[in-house]
This record gives sequence, C-alpha cells and structure tokens, in this order.
Amino acid sequence: MTEVKRVSRWYFGGLASAGAACCTHPLDLLKVHLQTQQEKMSVIKVTGNVVRQYGVLALYNGLSASLCRQLSYSTTRFGIYEVSKQTVSPNGEPISFTMKVLMAAGAGAAGGLVGTPADMVNVRMQNDIKLPPEKRRNYKHAIDGLWRVYKDEGFTRLFSGATTAVGRAMLMNVGQLSFYDQFKQYMLASGYFHDNPTTHFLASLAAGGVATTLTQPLDVLKTRAMNAKPGEYKNLWAIVIHTAKVGPLGFFKGYVPAFVRLAPHTILTFIFLEQLRTNFGSIRTG
Repeated sequence: MTEVKRVSRWYFGGLASAGAACCTHPLDLLKVHLQTQQEKMSVIKVTGNVVRQYGVLALYNGLSASLCRQLSYSTTRFGIYEVSKQTVSPNGEPISFTMKVLMAAGAGAAGGLVGTPADMVNVRMQNDIKLPPEKRRNYKHAIDGLWRVYKDEGFTRLFSGATTAVGRAMLMNVGQLSFYDQFKQYMLASGYFHDNPTTHFLASLAAGGVATTLTQPLDVLKTRAMNAKPGEYKNLWAIVIHTAKVGPLGFFKGYVPAFVRLAPHTILTFIFLEQLRTNFGSIRTG
C-alpha cells in the first residue's frame, strides 16, 4: 500500500526563516539598538526616536542583510538538522532528546559560522542610523556591505564575532529546533493536541522562550563585537568586562525586545515550515 510521508526538504528552513524575518525585522533592529548603547533606554523611547528622526521605513534598515543572513545561516542549520534526523530515523522512529540536542548544536555551529559575515553586515546596517552622519557606513545593501568590509577591513574581519555567533547559534538551535520537536512530541502524545497550526503555535512559542533565555548573554556580546570599530576591544574578554560594568543584567540588555522579536520569528518560522512540509514535502513510500 502506498503511503504519503511528510518531510522537510533541506532548504525549507531557510525559506521559512526568510519569510519570518520580513515580518519581524523592525523588532530585530530595535533589539540591536538597545544592545549597542550603554545607557538605559526603554523600547518605546528607542522606537520613538527612530521613527521621529528617520521615519517609519527606517525600522527596515538592513532588511536585505537580514534576508541574506537567514538564507545562509538558517538554510545551513535547518538543512543539517533535518537531514541528520532523516538519516538517524529514516522511517520516523522516535529520536531521544539528547540526540536531538546534539544534532541541533552541531547544525547550529555550522550555521553560525556560515552566517557570520551577513550577520555582521546586518548589525551594522541596523545600527547605522544611530551614528553621526560622518561616521555612518552607508552600505547600499547586503552585498555592498560584504564587499566593502572585505575590501576595506580584510577577509578575516568578515568573521568578526564568529566565536560568539557560533556559540549563540548552537544555543539558539538547541532552544528552537530540539525543544520545538520535543514540545510538539509531548503535546501530540498527550492526546489533547493534534498535528495542526494550534499545536505548532504553542510548541514554537515555548521554544522561543527557551531560545531567548539561552542565547541573550551571547547575543549581547556578539552584537557589540560585530558593531565595534577595529581595535575598539582587544578581545572577547574585554567586551565581557565592558558589558559587566552595568551589572549582571547588562548581559540581558534588550531581553524584552529580543523575546518579542524571537517569539514571533520562531512561531512564524515553524508555521511556515510546517506548511511547506505539508504542501511541498510529500514523498510516497511503500
């Protein structure tokens, strides 16, 4: 008897994440603004300053770099994770949570490294409007930013912040992918939920909360490393010391906008992913 099996193609995650990024980019921009300033300022005040001085469209500064990042970073991490799952469990056998975490961490490390150049340009483009006109980088788009960093600062500068980016990506992947799968598995096993958008929404919301908490300290350090001028910090430890001057909560700067941005991004990513899987991931077996 022929059966239809729903699977995720290796590129579904990148497409789903890019779609989600189009919706959540303003929240990501506000998060970067909060993380790169030393003084305390509320999300509402930062939003008001940006809109008042530069207009509503300024909230989409760096969108091309954000899409470039998702198509490199998320395609890699989702692709490796989904292929790994299908290799370990070709017939849909249950996978232990420990194995899911290990696969997600490995996929996240690869995605974090691949996505670092686009991520750095994304951070710079989002933060540009905060700088005085004479100090702005004024990248035209993501490709222009990548080329100018390579040309003016050297190839290795493209991977500035790679250490924290890889660490953050590992934690992000564990929080999002492995926890989403686990929450979804528990919900379906309970008998109260079915494999539908409601379950996908609740599982992804919970995964977004876990991912935000795990990644926020490294996200703050990564953002500052990528936005720093050449030579501003001697090493990663110097950034840690600078951030710690305002206390432990300095490592969680921008937590609320990070969650407000990451939760919808996580929800939209997995809803889009499940729809891609349902409509375009069918394979016939038997």
